[in-house]
Amino acid sequence: MKVLDKIRVPKLGLGRPRKKPDSVAADKACSNGPIRKYLRGRGIRHAIPEKTDTQAARLHKGSRGGRPPGFDEERYKKRNTIERAINRLKQHRAVTTRFDKRGYVYLGTATAAALTIWLRT
Repeated sequence: MKVLDKIRVPKLGLGRPRKKPDSVAADKACSNGPIRKYLRGRGIRHAIPEKTDTQAARLHKGSRGGRPPGFDEERYKKRNTIERAINRLKQHRAVTTRFDKRGYVYLGTATAAALTIWLRT
């Protein structure tokens, strides 16, 4: 949830950037109650698949298990683009092994790696 607090969606015109994204796509590791509750509370749509063990537990409870969370497969498929970009960042050794101990220095390292990827393409 710290990551979601750092989001800034720039506007085309004047004004400060938005802090709330339109939607979030994540993998099954983020499929837990607190994250879903946080997103629901802020009104953010999400494409997070449900874990199989959570799904089995919900089905085992029957009508007390509640309904399954919404899942948009088309939006989840677009997540592949971001995964490939992260994998390209991981090709840089300093980003992968995280030699930098301070967060702002690591952000600078990741930004420099992203710039070299952008300039090479």
